[in-house]
Amino acid sequence: MTLPLYITVAAVILGVFLPLRWGVFGFLGAAALLFTLQAGIQTASGFEGTSIEESLLLFNGSWGAYLGFNAQITYRSFALPLVLMAASVIFRFARATRA
Repeated sequence: MTLPLYITVAAVILGVFLPLRWGVFGFLGAAALLFTLQAGIQTASGFEGTSIEESLLLFNGSWGAYLGFNAQITYRSFALPLVLMAASVIFRFARATRA
């Protein structure tokens, strides 16, 4: 449960400090980086804290199924970090256009 919290905090920090000149492509790159980081950590930690070898037994030894499962879990838990990062970037874009 702590990984989504850490990713959410990282998303807010990244949204606040992301250079505005990078625009949409910078935002998409930052979101992809955070998503890949979260998926990688979840994949490396195994299914429910078990080792990767034991986790692969649950998926009949299929790396594709195991990676797909972790990508799906990450996709479902990535909504809040993405919304908070987008909100901070949009707020900064709005302030920059007013100035």
